[in-house]
Amino acid sequence: MSREREKELAAWTAVDWVKDGMTIGLGSGSTMNVFIEKLGERVQQGLSVEAVSSSVKSARLAEQHGIRVRAMEEATAVELAVDGADEVTTKGLLVKGGGGSLLREKLVLEAAEKRLILIDAGKYVQAAGAFPLPVEIVPFAYRQTMERIRRTGLEPELRVRKDEPFVTDNGLWIVDCQTKGVTVNESLHEQLKQLTGVVETGIFAAMADDVLIGKTDKVEHLTFSR
Repeated sequence: MSREREKELAAWTAVDWVKDGMTIGLGSGSTMNVFIEKLGERVQQGLSVEAVSSSVKSARLAEQHGIRVRAMEEATAVELAVDGADEVTTKGLLVKGGGGSLLREKLVLEAAEKRLILIDAGKYVQAAGAFPLPVEIVPFAYRQTMERIRRTGLEPELRVRKDEPFVTDNGLWIVDCQTKGVTVNESLHEQLKQLTGVVETGIFAAMADDVLIGKTDKVEHLTFSR
């Protein structure tokens, strides 16, 4: 079975977690696109929900499918946040930011009462590090910031799209870091956050209550304690 089919299975199952009257936190990425489209079908059938979004792209897609999107600042509660991940470890650590929305994704997840992560089977790993670690940085003096990151043992590379630095919805830049044997964990996150110029990292510790893994013929459900 293709990875796309595995993503679809996880996303379709996740829609059943959404109950009438909920405010849903929407993450970003290809799996979330499937979830939003399927959730839109439920809305057209009469399900009443509102959403807050971690990215402009997800917000636009949700609105296109008839889902009302509110500003994060207007939400009094987020009952359920749904998001994807680039890696999920067996201990529940997430690596996110492949789509460039890591800061807003973290804000939405932290605000939610319950957090549901959707992945295909290939993203469930023993330890993080195969996927380059995204780090969101301030554009000003970015070379100096990258040098500070390099001193931690990581190898940062500026993310570029069409020969220009990739710009996040926050107006910031992203460097993707090869870990080169550095352990990707909460300690590394804390170390990076202390560096001048670093705004956020793609290390999400204790932010997955439940994980749905799309597999060949089923969806596996994992539960983690915060």
